[in-house]
Amino acid sequence: MIRLDRGQVLAFYAVLLPVVLLPLAAYAADAAFVSTQAAGLQAATAQAAEAAAQQVDVGALRSRSVLIVDSLGARVMATREMRDSEPGAIVDSVEVVGSRVTITTRETVGLPFNFLPAQAIVIHARASARLVGGYDSPSSR
Repeated sequence: MIRLDRGQVLAFYAVLLPVVLLPLAAYAADAAFVSTQAAGLQAATAQAAEAAAQQVDVGALRSRSVLIVDSLGARVMATREMRDSEPGAIVDSVEVVGSRVTITTRETVGLPFNFLPAQAIVIHARASARLVGGYDSPSSR
């Protein structure tokens, strides 16, 4: 007896591979790439916030003995840190309220595969840091 259904598995995989599996693999690769870029942007934003929070307003410290962040210095430092660590990122805002600095950034990331209609997406990051006073004297214990 001759079987007429020989080769059906091959035809099934010939249809399944380009229609389902390859787009799924492309989506997985795009998602992994974007999440890696987002983690890098978040780390750079946090580092920039910490550097910006270290910009002490010397005038307020000397005249009123108040430890607050210098707004202009924080903005300059945050922009410089982001330019050095993530050159493609844009600093959207640097908010200084007393001793707290909050930085919001964004970056346009091109997708490695052109599977989706959008060839690039915009990722956002936000980080805060606070300026705190140090210790009066080192501990001898």
